[in-house]
Amino acid sequence: MTMFRITSPACALLFSGLVANAESPKVVDVATGLAGMGWRFEVTISHPDSGWDHYADGWEVVDANGKRLGYRELFHPHVDEQPFTRALSNVMIPDGTSEVFIRARCSRDGWSEALYRVKLSR
Repeated sequence: MTMFRITSPACALLFSGLVANAESPKVVDVATGLAGMGWRFEVTISHPDSGWDHYADGWEVVDANGKRLGYRELFHPHVDEQPFTRALSNVMIPDGTSEVFIRARCSRDGWSEALYRVKLSR
């Protein structure tokens, strides 16, 4: 049996969602803009929320190395509102960062393996 050690945060991020689910939340659109000293992200997610036992419960902004820069918790299901958009403000992006990634999660299956690339324009 061959064992693999994941040493890079980027590799850990890429391989963390290998158990994908057809019902994983999908980021379908992202709008960004500078807001004061930080960035504002408006993220649109599609997910077949079925109620409190299975719903999209959050999304995060990460850099290319997998470092979390921001997190938006979603507190309730959106059964009758699909897709839906929620915002997060005051996300501090390090100088020189030209792109980030958005990743969504659901209450049953955890983090989606899909990363949504966002090019940043200052």
